Amino acid sequence: MPRAFAVLLLGERMVFMIEVTKINGVKVLVNPDLIELAEETPDTVVSFTTGRKLIIKESRQELKNLVISYRKDIFT
Repeated sequence: MPRAFAVLLLGERMVFMIEVTKINGVKVLVNPDLIELAEETPDTVVSFTTGRKLIIKESRQELKNLVISYRKDIFT
């Protein structure tokens, strides 16, 4: 089974990211540790602790499952 996350190396630091699809169809990697809030309005809007917001195609439940899967992979 494929992993629910990607690993990026920034200098000597590893950053773990999950892949989501922006409303325009572009796939992006986001840091799930920076997600503060996800709401469906009806589009899914993800708010980050940095103040940035992102509208994604995945539902709130799909995003939740990605984060849960990411955490299970990281902490097992």
